[in-house]
Amino acid sequence: MMTNPVRKITQGQFSFLPELTDAEIALQIQYGLDRGYAWSIEYTDDPHPRNTFWEMFGMPMFDLKDAAGVLAEVNSCRQTFPQHYIRLVAFDATRGIESIGMSFIVNRPAKEPGFGLIRQELHGRTMRYTVHSYASGRPEGERGGN
Repeated sequence: MMTNPVRKITQGQFSFLPELTDAEIALQIQYGLDRGYAWSIEYTDDPHPRNTFWEMFGMPMFDLKDAAGVLAEVNSCRQTFPQHYIRLVAFDATRGIESIGMSFIVNRPAKEPGFGLIRQELHGRTMRYTVHSYASGRPEGERGGN
């Protein structure tokens, strides 16, 4: 059985670690920049595991070479959406295609809504399971932090 020792949404790298400080985030950003990655900031109030299309904050930062510029944009996103999940995504274009090289959460709402497991009994002994995000039960814009 898998357990979640941090009791938080676990998506991307570093999910099972304590929250990264801004200094640690800056080190990860610089690590990606040193490898030629382009950073992008995304946010959502519905972190369902299959919700891969988060909203993009600003444009991808293709030409930045200093972690301070990316971190400044992260802080701007935090001020704009303090009760949303915010993640950094690093795109690796070294193979001629854009693929994700790194991804990790840098902001969470004060109270994470969590998920429920829904079981549906079908014909015979067939069972179907799905995950329901508690956040999706409320309208967009009213989901975070309550």
